[in-house]
Amino acid sequence: MKLFKKISIGIVTLGVIITSCTSPSEKSGDDLSVEYEKYTLDNGLDVILHQDDSDPIVAVSILVHVGSNREKPGRTGFAHFFEHMLFQRSENVPDGGFFKNIDEWGGTFNGGTWTDGTIYYEVVPKDALEKVLWMESDRMGFFINAVSLASLEGEKPVVQNEKRQRVDNQPYGHTQSVILKALYPEGHPYNWTVIGELEDLQGATLDDVKEFYEQWYGPNNATLVIAGDIKKDEVKEMIAKYFGEIPSRGVDKPMDPQPVKLTETKTFYYEDNFAQLPEIRMTYPTVEQYHPDQWALDALGQILSDGKRAALYKAVVEETKVAPDVSSYNSSNELAGTFTIRVRANGGTDLDSVRTVLNEALNKFDKEGFDVKDLERIKAGLETSFYNEISSVLGKAFQLALYNEYAGDPSFIEKDIANIKAVTKDDVMRVFRKYILDQDKIVTNFVPIGGGDLAVEGAVAADIKEEGINDFGQSEVIEEEGDFTIVKTESSFDRSAEPSFGDKPLVTPPTIWTDETSNGIAIYGVEANELPLVNFSMRIMGGHYLDNPEKVGVANLMTDIMMEGTANKTPEELEDAIGQLGANLNMFTTNEFIQVSGNCLTRNFEATMELVQEIILEPRWDEKEFDRIINQTLQSIKQRETNPNSIATVVMNKKLYGENHILSHPSVGYEDHVKNISIDDLKAFYASNFAPNVTNFHIAGNVSQARAINALGRLKDGWEQKEVAMPSYEVPSLPSTPQVYFVDVPEAKQSVIRMSRLTVDADDPAYNEIMVANDRLGDGSSGRLFQILREEKQFTYGAYSFPGRSAMAPGTFTAFSSVKSSTTKDALDTFKEVIGTYGDTYTTDDLEKTQTAMIKENARNFETLNNLLGILQNISTYNLPLDYINNEQKVVTEATIESIQSTVSEYFDLSNYIFVIVGDKATQFDQLRVNGPGDPVLVDRYGNVAGAM
Repeated sequence: MKLFKKISIGIVTLGVIITSCTSPSEKSGDDLSVEYEKYTLDNGLDVILHQDDSDPIVAVSILVHVGSNREKPGRTGFAHFFEHMLFQRSENVPDGGFFKNIDEWGGTFNGGTWTDGTIYYEVVPKDALEKVLWMESDRMGFFINAVSLASLEGEKPVVQNEKRQRVDNQPYGHTQSVILKALYPEGHPYNWTVIGELEDLQGATLDDVKEFYEQWYGPNNATLVIAGDIKKDEVKEMIAKYFGEIPSRGVDKPMDPQPVKLTETKTFYYEDNFAQLPEIRMTYPTVEQYHPDQWALDALGQILSDGKRAALYKAVVEETKVAPDVSSYNSSNELAGTFTIRVRANGGTDLDSVRTVLNEALNKFDKEGFDVKDLERIKAGLETSFYNEISSVLGKAFQLALYNEYAGDPSFIEKDIANIKAVTKDDVMRVFRKYILDQDKIVTNFVPIGGGDLAVEGAVAADIKEEGINDFGQSEVIEEEGDFTIVKTESSFDRSAEPSFGDKPLVTPPTIWTDETSNGIAIYGVEANELPLVNFSMRIMGGHYLDNPEKVGVANLMTDIMMEGTANKTPEELEDAIGQLGANLNMFTTNEFIQVSGNCLTRNFEATMELVQEIILEPRWDEKEFDRIINQTLQSIKQRETNPNSIATVVMNKKLYGENHILSHPSVGYEDHVKNISIDDLKAFYASNFAPNVTNFHIAGNVSQARAINALGRLKDGWEQKEVAMPSYEVPSLPSTPQVYFVDVPEAKQSVIRMSRLTVDADDPAYNEIMVANDRLGDGSSGRLFQILREEKQFTYGAYSFPGRSAMAPGTFTAFSSVKSSTTKDALDTFKEVIGTYGDTYTTDDLEKTQTAMIKENARNFETLNNLLGILQNISTYNLPLDYINNEQKVVTEATIESIQSTVSEYFDLSNYIFVIVGDKATQFDQLRVNGPGDPVLVDRYGNVAGAM
């Protein structure tokens, strides 16, 4: 049955499926319509088809209605673990098929698990659609007989490594676990985190896997969405063939809501090995998703903390200055919901004082309420947000699947948006008083090691199971008892035969137009009329490269202060002006440029650009905001010093570029530098380095060339040129023997391993050769690093390598991973072996797969406005030709084994590399010691030698 739905926001009818235009015409949005088709197979599988031929790609999404809320106590983390298992093999898809095949077909893929569901997705060139359906159906209906004890045990260390990377080795990583256990009673489906406990995962058995699969992974408990360049009748035949014969099984009834109510406030503290700043969270129980109060609670979250007028922001940041920021948000899930207020305070701040500030602010909010303009601002952003969410076929697929599975209607967004728009000021104040004001809550205090006295009075120590560095020893891959034979499930056709590719996709690159203003702004644009949106960016070249090495961090502060009002608008007024347009504007600093980025509806483009003109040409230099930004930066520097990945980056840059190069310094700066920066330093930087003749403007979206140029206004007519002197820095010679540095982070559960070297300039043809050579080494899950370090040896959650481009210095080539601490030496040796033998082991098959993948993935390069903007930014920033993608493709097609081996020999020689390892010195450092080159040097968190060895 065909269903045609319309979704309205104000006067604009929005389309979930948008067909491409036959001729350029700027759209306001009112001519778009929704078209999707939903039907249900006899086995209960919901199927939704979305036809969109804008690009020759297809997104496939399968949402299974099972998350961590379906797990049993003692088997926590199983839904997520099961998601991992489904990427291994099935009866007819061989080991690692998903990891290897999708990459090699030019696609991208992943999966995700949360409390209420698990989703799997692929985006591929349209000729690979049948192949994807073959694989997806095989794991839905023909998976369980392929699970062996070896595959079960082999995946456990991978998931354990993911927990170490995302939770155990991260500041504040255990917060959610403490909150859930305190908020929900034992046995409640939300009492544990999605990742679960390591010992529960370690105890998982084959019977557990089989039970979970049979109970929850039936087609009757899932939604399949296919969105993109499809022919519906052909796709329906494929779906019937591959999914139609899978029998219904297990449970497909949604769980009833299980909201909770506290009878007392519970307060906990934890001394966090990776936290430098004390953090307090107050978590209140609220309502499940789609409860009538959800939308007002969602609005309340933004109104309390988002914006200069917000009650919590004013109290915490402006008046008492106990923290550089504050956040609040509602999270309504399928069974229950929470409302969270979070403050990461200034270093050394007593959290009792922060709690007092929060309570006083909430009481004041109760008495004074809020400005209705803040509610209007939230509603104004709805339309832009909606279009952004459906700007890709994958975004459309996700939206349809989620609404279908949890609201029972793919077009529920119509009601969702209407409910948000219907929220009134009275609604917001009502839910505030009902769920937040003077209500019992869970209060968590995460403080630095030794900072227990910073926790609020009466807090009790949280019960957190800390893994020891040598706990859960590396599993040996269990040998099968005899020959493990997969018993094939009967099918109506030969499922072992992989389908052929379909018709070759026709890729049509966008037409790029260029121009230059009389004052020197270089302009690059692409007109794209599918959606009534515009994305743009302005890059002012220089950035951190123009910092004074004696006062690093000025360029970084520039982009914060310039978004805090203009000469004619206070910070609050600028915020209102952006919000009322439903636009997104931000500004940031990189090593080599300062960027203003914008996203808005086409009809609001000129008004948004008028604000950009004010921001660039009429900075306010607000002293109060400057003080706040300085404090915020100092707090971020403190936290950087305990983040293992940030430490690795800082040390690597110092060793790569040498102490006399500006890029050896972090762009955010150092504590002593930032404390000595004045607002006059920022004014001087602006006066010397902001100029149109070092500026590039990029625009992609539903506007014509003439309209885009005209919208620059005073930026092209009133901004005077000036000479900007770009400094020149020498880079050190490549090392002739490996240089290894070790940074101690005591009790680290993982070691960060990073190896890097300088390579070539951004426009050097050798960059493309390095990129092609790297494809089978570390570009994705099909690369050797991933396959060996994760899949074969289970040292890590992922291992990759990539070439980096730089506009003002040589580029880099980097390989990296985070590995279980106790495997540090073995993992480092494996990195060296894989990279060191890569040229010798490179085969014709490798080359063919690289060529297929890199040519086919071009079908995905032009889909979204962000994709198009990225192409334009590459052209301007790195001085590339307009058709540089064609040049990249030519290098791919002309590559030979000999050319790959030559590139590997020149750029992948480990004797030229610098290695940085961040981990636990007490257990790992001595294991890395060697006699001669490669012996590690112990350095501090800024790369300075820590002492004699």
